[in-house]
Amino acid sequence: MSDPDLVDLRERAGNGDRDAVDQLVELATERGDLVELRQLAENGNTDAAAQLVELATERGDTAELRRLADQGDRDAADQLVELAAERADVGELRRLADGGNRDAADVLAELTEEQDEGE
Repeated sequence: MSDPDLVDLRERAGNGDRDAVDQLVELATERGDLVELRQLAENGNTDAAAQLVELATERGDTAELRRLADQGDRDAADQLVELAAERADVGELRRLADGGNRDAADVLAELTEEQDEGE
């Protein structure tokens, strides 16, 4: 897609054209354009938010997942817990648990228990 076409698509999306928004989400996902997806998600597009979580997860981008989770995105929080558990990242799990994430607290308790048994 040419730059003028992309500008036109963004303009149409900004004017409420749902098809244009959907196309932007699709294009941004294909390009791995986190900036575009962030902007669309911040404008309330749930598809963009879901794609943003998916791309961040695929990339292991804990900073992006943390940012989204801290904004209340439950899917991002779930993915962050999963990544932290895979990495045995006790610090991240503790931060999430301290913020009220029950899943993180459960995983943290399991890891702590395993560590205690190993000593």
